[in-house]
Amino acid sequence: MTEGIHFFGSAEARYIVIQPMDENDRKELPNQIEMLRALYPVDDWAILPVMIKDWNHDLTPWRAKPIFGKVGFGDGAENTLKHIVEEVIPAFEKEYSIANRKYFLCGYSLAGLFCLWAGYQTDIFAGAGAVSPSVWYQGWQEYAKEHRMKISKVYLSLGDKEENARNKVLATVGEAIRSQYDALKQQGITTILEWNEGNHFVDSGKRMGKALAWLFTA
Repeated sequence: MTEGIHFFGSAEARYIVIQPMDENDRKELPNQIEMLRALYPVDDWAILPVMIKDWNHDLTPWRAKPIFGKVGFGDGAENTLKHIVEEVIPAFEKEYSIANRKYFLCGYSLAGLFCLWAGYQTDIFAGAGAVSPSVWYQGWQEYAKEHRMKISKVYLSLGDKEENARNKVLATVGEAIRSQYDALKQQGITTILEWNEGNHFVDSGKRMGKALAWLFTA
């Protein structure tokens, strides 16, 4: 580890995970790493956290109305992706460059939506993990059907109780994740849709660990 570059795992790893996260995701990292090691017992990976300041703005690709309270969503995803591609990855490579390295992008909730959106923008990543992603987002289903995924491998998962949410917008997530999965399959993308027990707030770290293990081995 060096000043300004904080990561978990091996600096000489083949697989590097870029993970947009908030404080809750950071707290869940021990559970995420424990699950990853249980499913993939090879220490050839590293996780680079990208801390998100404004969750509703920095991870979303276009403006949308709020679904709770008065706080809506912004259009900061483009700047976040630019930061990752032009600053985070080059800084890590400058310190720890090795040959034949692969970068993955993986996130939970709105960060999962961001990872999917990023996959439609660039092919720099070897795979993307969208764990309990916010595919209920206004206009997302249409976007996913009309655009081509540039990443060749995509992991999807959802809690089996998430589509039972009382909020009518959140309750569309089941239909939306199935639509996303079908769109990826039709484009020939290597993908999986995994269902986990519980609602959106259950075992987020473990779900992320499962996603990474699949991405490393699929």
